[in-house]
Amino acid sequence: MNIKFVISLESKTKTEKMGLSKKSYLSFSLVLFSTIFVLESVSPATSPLLKFKNGEFKILQVADMHYADGITTPCEDVLEMKGCSDLNTTAFINRMIKAEKPDLIVFTGDNIFGQDATDAAKSLDAAFAPAIVAGIPWAAVLGNHDMESTLTREGVMKHIAGMQLTLSQLNPASADVIDGFGNYNLEVAGAEGSNLQNKTVLNLYFLDTGDYSTVPSIGGYGWIKASQQFWYQKTSLMQQKAYMSKPEPQKAPAPGLAYFHIPLPEYEDLGSNFTGVKGEGLISSPLVNSGFFTTLRDAGDVKAVFTGHDHLNDFCGELSGIHLCYAGGFGYHAYGLKGWSRRARVVSVSLEKTKTGKWGAVNTIRTWKRLDDENLTTIDPQVLFAEFGPSSSSDSSTPSPNSSPFSNSSPLPLDPIPTPSPSSNSSPARTNSFVLPLVAITFLSLLFLLHARSGFLLVPGSPYQL
Repeated sequence: MNIKFVISLESKTKTEKMGLSKKSYLSFSLVLFSTIFVLESVSPATSPLLKFKNGEFKILQVADMHYADGITTPCEDVLEMKGCSDLNTTAFINRMIKAEKPDLIVFTGDNIFGQDATDAAKSLDAAFAPAIVAGIPWAAVLGNHDMESTLTREGVMKHIAGMQLTLSQLNPASADVIDGFGNYNLEVAGAEGSNLQNKTVLNLYFLDTGDYSTVPSIGGYGWIKASQQFWYQKTSLMQQKAYMSKPEPQKAPAPGLAYFHIPLPEYEDLGSNFTGVKGEGLISSPLVNSGFFTTLRDAGDVKAVFTGHDHLNDFCGELSGIHLCYAGGFGYHAYGLKGWSRRARVVSVSLEKTKTGKWGAVNTIRTWKRLDDENLTTIDPQVLFAEFGPSSSSDSSTPSPNSSPFSNSSPLPLDPIPTPSPSSNSSPARTNSFVLPLVAITFLSLLFLLHARSGFLLVPGSPYQL
């Protein structure tokens, strides 16, 4: 069910209530009515396409391939340049597919490096080819470099959404207005033959973090906007209700994982409480904190967030019950550090065994990384979620072999961001935005009505224009 918020101040006849026109008052009443019943009128549209096999669902995350023109595109920051090209990135994906046999491959942005890609469509086809050839379903989001070639940002996502075996979507059909391209939810059903085979036991959320700020007075990178957060809230609540309702009602929401490109400002708040390497001086997050971490925390289903963007960060740590994880740089035409292997992150979600011997709900979520070295070395295993125990950091004392290259290194290169305009605030402090829960749409509707002429949503700290 699609709900449109129609606001009109055309009528000159005023009502006695709030000084609104008859059309405005009627519109407000409809919004209030729709808000009350929104959770009752929305249900999952289709059955999940993804299913657990033998009690496990495995995801391979590939971050920052920076693919360009294939064999003619040289590698960056490697010990041996001769013969090194985009094909090394392709070979790494093939090695990972063979070793891990993932059920889904997720590409978290900067899939191509647009500035060096002569033909965006051909570069995209080549970048995602290993997944298609292997017959593995895959999904992708955009980074800040994908649209710098011959296709617009929308054009890139449309091309991706039309490729073989992809589960990527341009945007959710249920959202009439949403910022960005590539916001969608994928559902993973329970094991075949189990009591939960027709329920979504794992939710995967994909969001577009944009490229760069579009607000003249604010520099830096883009951020997840209010419209995207409202879509996530509605989708999360819908999924939670379906999971906890008959048949086979569950006591707690199905866990979720979120994938996008640019890290949230809260990654910086981890301090040193993480497993892995922080090889870049600062987290390259947006200057605006749009409140999405708070939105995730309040919704309560997402257990971990996975991003890319900062190639020399591969750490993962927990903050307020949510793990914030990097994958580490994957592509060979992306900046890196000589002697520091390219890498990928793997997530394994396991189901519990019930008393009857059947598979049940999600029991644990684990993660580890693989290095593109001679042995495809596995490092930094962690438990991200445990249904019957604490979800905490490392599940092994295996040290990461990747910390030493940074001990005596000079400052590492950051993914360049635009210089803020002279009018921007030079303070490093980030703007905090207050994000309302879905149940407060009624109050937002009132704000819409009161400020419709100004064209802005007046939420404290929010720069968003309607």
